Amino acid sequence: MASARPPLMVKPRIICDLPESAMVMAAGLGKRMRPLTATRPKPLIEVAGRTLLDRALDGVAAAGIGHAVVNAHYFADQIEAAVKSRTTPASIDLSDERSLLLETGGGITKALPLLKGAHFFTINADNMWIDGPVDTLRLIANRWNPAEMDALLLMVPLARAHGYDGRGDFHMDGLGRLAPRAGFKLAPFVYSGLQIISRRLFDGEPQEPFTMWRAWNKALASGRMYGISHPGLWFHVGTPASIGETEALLQEV
Repeated sequence: MASARPPLMVKPRIICDLPESAMVMAAGLGKRMRPLTATRPKPLIEVAGRTLLDRALDGVAAAGIGHAVVNAHYFADQIEAAVKSRTTPASIDLSDERSLLLETGGGITKALPLLKGAHFFTINADNMWIDGPVDTLRLIANRWNPAEMDALLLMVPLARAHGYDGRGDFHMDGLGRLAPRAGFKLAPFVYSGLQIISRRLFDGEPQEPFTMWRAWNKALASGRMYGISHPGLWFHVGTPASIGETEALLQEV
């Protein structure tokens, strides 16, 4: 009697409701990347033949998100031209901050009329990620639960945060609830620059410069700020030296 065939191993499929929009934060001055940013904005710096902006937008398109917003301040004309040259995602809007750099929180507030849905992705253009077993943006979206969350951050263990030289950003418990690092102590997780965040954290905020922490503090105060650990690789590309270091690590992947 023939033995039974072993079961076919099928890679599990993530099923999730993706946010309708992703915002790529591309307006910063890139001071630590000088002298490379003397003539171009940091998001247009190339790593292994692709600009940081293209890599972020490629990730948005690969996840199946059809709409992106990119903000621009420093060398905004170059960012605008780069956005117009792309065909994916299907729709990309520019949030123009030429007159005033609004920082991360203020930049999102200004872009709210362009962003679709009750929640959306935000992506820092100077961070690169490599997917783990599943698409990273879909992994975050699969964990998102609007009934209990206002912010869901992709976290990187401090020991695997390539190019990062800080003390860590957050502690994360077994349920994914976040608590910020205290003072000069160490924290085991670094914010990757990728998150899903609720629109309501920015509703009513003025269009003025402020950081993401104003929104995060609201989520922390209500116990609605969570994290999820990134199973793949992550790189912070913050200085000229970090470009070569990142490219060397990419060759090993």
